[in-house]
Amino acid sequence: MSGTNVVTVLVTTPGKQSALALARQVVEESLAACGTVIPNVTSVFRWKKKVTEEEEVLLILKTSVGKCSALIARVAELHTYEVPEVLSLRVEDGFGPYLDWVGECTSMESLDGRT
Repeated sequence: MSGTNVVTVLVTTPGKQSALALARQVVEESLAACGTVIPNVTSVFRWKKKVTEEEEVLLILKTSVGKCSALIARVAELHTYEVPEVLSLRVEDGFGPYLDWVGECTSMESLDGRT
């Protein structure tokens, strides 16, 4: 298979409440079909010339290719980090009805007119 129209977007956040708020906002705006919050991840990274270790929460957002750029921009706008981790990964294959559902959810107009 040559791929699908679905993208997963990985975002780390400082805590569960910020991940939930971010997920709710982008789902309400139809930029993502859903968000999965995974608590208790540890990130090790270099920041301002120092190796740092932080407890974070991983948010996995599912969206369509057509909404991916807008989703990334909106996450960066809403995020509390100066340079948030926002990575998109193209889905190569998956359960057809789920992939269709992601497409349907992200093709809807948002309630606030952003999309």
